[in-house]
Amino acid sequence: MKNRTIIFIAGFLFSIPLALTSYINSSFLATYISEYYVGIVYIIASIIAILGLLRMPKILTSLGNRLASLYFALLSFLSLIILAFSHNEIAIIGAVVLYFISTDLIIASLDIFIEDFSKNSGVGKFRGLYLMIINFAWIFAQTISGGIIEKSSFQGIYLFSAGFMVLVSIIFIFFLHDFKDPKYTKVPILKTIKVFIKSKSISKIYSINLILKFFFAWMVIYTPIYLYEYLKFDWEQIGLIFTIMLIPFVLVDFPLGKLSDKIGEKKMLMIGFLITILFTFIIPFVAVSKVWIWAMILFGTRVGAATIEIMSEIYFFKEIGEKNADEISFFRNTYPLSYILAPLIAIPVLLFVPSFKYIFFVLSAIMLSGFFITLRLKDIK
Repeated sequence: MKNRTIIFIAGFLFSIPLALTSYINSSFLATYISEYYVGIVYIIASIIAILGLLRMPKILTSLGNRLASLYFALLSFLSLIILAFSHNEIAIIGAVVLYFISTDLIIASLDIFIEDFSKNSGVGKFRGLYLMIINFAWIFAQTISGGIIEKSSFQGIYLFSAGFMVLVSIIFIFFLHDFKDPKYTKVPILKTIKVFIKSKSISKIYSINLILKFFFAWMVIYTPIYLYEYLKFDWEQIGLIFTIMLIPFVLVDFPLGKLSDKIGEKKMLMIGFLITILFTFIIPFVAVSKVWIWAMILFGTRVGAATIEIMSEIYFFKEIGEKNADEISFFRNTYPLSYILAPLIAIPVLLFVPSFKYIFFVLSAIMLSGFFITLRLKDIK
């Protein structure tokens, strides 16, 4: 079986537990600690994840990407088992932190494989196909998540997810042995930051990616709480809403990836931001608890977000090769960094706004800054 097919399968299998758990972690934590302190757990996990990403070149040089991916997958499995069976508050918090860190490292490791296997293909086409596959996994996961929670609670989701991490581990044990690791050049973090600052195009696309990941973090942490606690949807309804919400990631990634190879990314980034801003801004105005209305609103936000995601990915990886592990790790730190910034901003906002729903006005304003950054971006010729 070709390595490309193997890594597509690995990405799909890994994305199912990631999708199953991402939208319930905050609500699960809220059963043990106040919803106002959930963000603090994400901040702690994110700081450690960033430190781990900074060590990635050394880890990859020592172990190789295949073996490192296996170890990260086993850590993820362990954390999911703890979440499935433990009822101790400290153990639960520790497992959430470990799970966040290990999955973030797996994402960075998969990037190395994908970048290497896309050498002889159009970057946009190959990455678009990969993102379409893993986003299909997210949709599949949401179609079953609500039913699992209703029948077996949150613990059932974590146990089910652990099974998929076993499959991912098996892939890294038995396949990809012929993958040849590039020479991972260790560059001091300050020098890496200087590379990003010196290159105007890379610094802008990094900022755009950070704003997008900030949007995802904000939505992942606070949307489930809002739908469940304030609009009184049950988890089966929330699962259906999220299933519809995620469809754009499958619909747009591959065709827009191919299109970007021909026309560039800037215009589509601008359109993506405008769509996301519009649908996020109208969230506080909708007071009715109807599944189809919320499914359509959140669907609209993700049409824009999916466009931003694929365009920012393609733009960055047209500039950076797989041997630049430092640059890739630094680019990937936008994910954990967003989980620091989102709670840091949301916690004081929640203390001062008259209603929980107003946090989405703040989010739309932050997304507007991404649109203005995009205006100054230049397409790669």
